[in-house]
Amino acid sequence: MADPADRAPAPGYEERPSRTVAGAVLWRSGGAGAAVVLPDGCMDLLWVEGRLLVAGPDTLPHPAGEIPGTGFAGIRLAPGSAPALLGVPARVLRDRRVELADLWPAAEVRRLTARVASYGDPRAGLEELALLRTADGGLPDPLVTEVAARLRAGQGVAAVAGAVGLGERQLHRRSLDAFGYGPRTLGRILRLQRALALTRRGLPPAAVAAEAGYADQAHWTREARALTGTTPRAYATGPGRAGREQAGSGQAGPGQAGAAPSEAAKRETPEPSGSRTTA
Repeated sequence: MADPADRAPAPGYEERPSRTVAGAVLWRSGGAGAAVVLPDGCMDLLWVEGRLLVAGPDTLPHPAGEIPGTGFAGIRLAPGSAPALLGVPARVLRDRRVELADLWPAAEVRRLTARVASYGDPRAGLEELALLRTADGGLPDPLVTEVAARLRAGQGVAAVAGAVGLGERQLHRRSLDAFGYGPRTLGRILRLQRALALTRRGLPPAAVAAEAGYADQAHWTREARALTGTTPRAYATGPGRAGREQAGSGQAGPGQAGAAPSEAAKRETPEPSGSRTTA
């Protein structure tokens, strides 16, 4: 997960690291903006006008306003940590936004909704909910945490599989349940987030490509188009950025992109190497 200090939050948006849920970030926003949500490997538990929802892991940019509302709050969970907390494999939530009542018993969701609503700041209620679920056996698998850390550091799939004692096919299956997609795609997404953070710091594209781990600037441009629907230059000059929370789904920070000049990310942008995004 990118350092919150690297983020360029949109107006009306604020976030802070959770003090009790490891690797999580609490955020809130006033409403939707003209933006798209970019893949970042995370999942969110959301509070939207008295409803509890889940935003699954993204493989493609998502348009603003997927979930209507004028106020959003959420807890963003680090890659691989949400399935244990939710009791649902990440792969079934890939590119989806669903009501929590579709995953848990309705009576339990009604009770939790009332509890979150009792807080002056719903983020505190979401944080408590996540903490209680974690304490009740929702801790992520340490192997999953190590896989995410090694991919974030730029290690290749074969190296990661060897380091954690799995074959590549086993790693792929475990990753689908933990992250929503295979390790190769997660590695691409985490590399994208490194590159976007460097872009927000003002580095030129060639320097971003070198530091983020791309073969060259052209490789970085192709990957940006494939995963964000826009170019690095367009991202850098966009007028404003909004994350999942302003797209009606809860994720801010590294998964941010301004709507102009590309206006809306294109879901059908071809992959640069012929691989599928969900590989």
